[in-house]
Amino acid sequence: MGNSRSHLGQGLSSQFLPEEQAEIDRLFDALSSEKLSSNTSPRSFSLQALKNHVGEALPSEMVTRLFEGMRRVDLMGKVKGPSENVSQEQFTVSMSHLLKGNSEEKSLVIMKMISATEGPVKAREVQKFTEDLVGSVVHVLNYRQELRGWTQKQALGSLPRVQVLAAQLISEMKLPDGEKLLGPEQLAHDCDRAVIEDWVFRTPHVAMFLSVVIHRGFLLHLSLDLATLIPERQVDLGREFASILDVLSVVYINSHLPGEWRHRWRLLFASELHGHSFAQLCGLITHRGPCVMLLEDRDSHVFGGFASCSWEVKPQFQGDDRCFLFSIFPRMAVYTCTGYNDHYMYLNHGQQTIPNGLGMGGQHSYFGLWIDFDFGKGHSKAKPTCTTYNSPQLSAQEDFRFERMEVWAVGDASVTQPAKSSKSILDVDLEAQSLLEISGRSRHSEGLREVPEEDQ
Repeated sequence: MGNSRSHLGQGLSSQFLPEEQAEIDRLFDALSSEKLSSNTSPRSFSLQALKNHVGEALPSEMVTRLFEGMRRVDLMGKVKGPSENVSQEQFTVSMSHLLKGNSEEKSLVIMKMISATEGPVKAREVQKFTEDLVGSVVHVLNYRQELRGWTQKQALGSLPRVQVLAAQLISEMKLPDGEKLLGPEQLAHDCDRAVIEDWVFRTPHVAMFLSVVIHRGFLLHLSLDLATLIPERQVDLGREFASILDVLSVVYINSHLPGEWRHRWRLLFASELHGHSFAQLCGLITHRGPCVMLLEDRDSHVFGGFASCSWEVKPQFQGDDRCFLFSIFPRMAVYTCTGYNDHYMYLNHGQQTIPNGLGMGGQHSYFGLWIDFDFGKGHSKAKPTCTTYNSPQLSAQEDFRFERMEVWAVGDASVTQPAKSSKSILDVDLEAQSLLEISGRSRHSEGLREVPEEDQ
């Protein structure tokens, strides 16, 4: 075991704790003992040995990428080409870089996983690597039966969500001229080591997904908490329910939630199960803690918002700056608060002089996302972006219709009941007060009841 660290190259060493290093050594022993591995000294393993060990847990393309990344690690700065097999030193350093290293160390191996050539790689090669990586995450979690209740279905439309999420990750890359990689016309650009390192640093999903692929693909017995990556899916109703969401959509949205709410999602409302009723929606989602709302319009666009506070039916805006809007299809993106205003959340019902419906961001009659009380209709207005969240138009049409809507509470169950109040219904219904005054009728209880504390 000591040799795995004592003979590493200049400036290269294992970052594993002793018990972790023992597990890495155990895996190498298993790989190098495969009969197809090299019998020469020092011990090493071949691509076929790695494929035999992994089996069907990972796609063949990702196993090859991992092997090529490991065998191309240059331990001593040698100028000659890589060996045919992976030595123990190369294996240890590669695993240390990918699982424990900083963005510079991770990018060293990732560059070798992307291309066999030295020097810059093409942006299209990075795109293909990212699609392979995202697809491998879904593959291995499904193979190991660790989707935690979610599915790996593809979205309605021309692109599977593997490509949609890969496109989102790639869009975070900054090219040498400072521009982001936003369109196919930029796929011919060169990406050098500095570009890849910066991308890995600013896009934590890349390292996270590599960790999942290695841990679950190789069956490493090292600590990996999937609970904060994929929340447990809870649906209380006894019949089967197919969500709008797939596992990649959930992983992406979940990664933007505050940490304490990432481990569990509980279904509160689904139009497919509870009907197309705004009153039913209000009754099921209010006072239930933070939740994720999403819907699919008739053009197959999927989008929604995260409410950081319990929904309440009232004529004022509510929530705080942890709220955000998001898009799932045809592109994945999260839009956070700008600080321009505090119009985070709005839910009202039963009034005549102010809007009735559910909204997030923007202003009355011009919301970033709006669900009308006449259930099935809504709008997403942004010219050019929503003032509260800097989000573009989320739906295919500015005024849209939808068939499916879901609301999921996040974190542990936290049912908060509305505070008891000594208010009359007339205290909170200003329209009713005005009607009484116009008709010349008085409120007989006025002056006889104690004034509620919040009004003093």
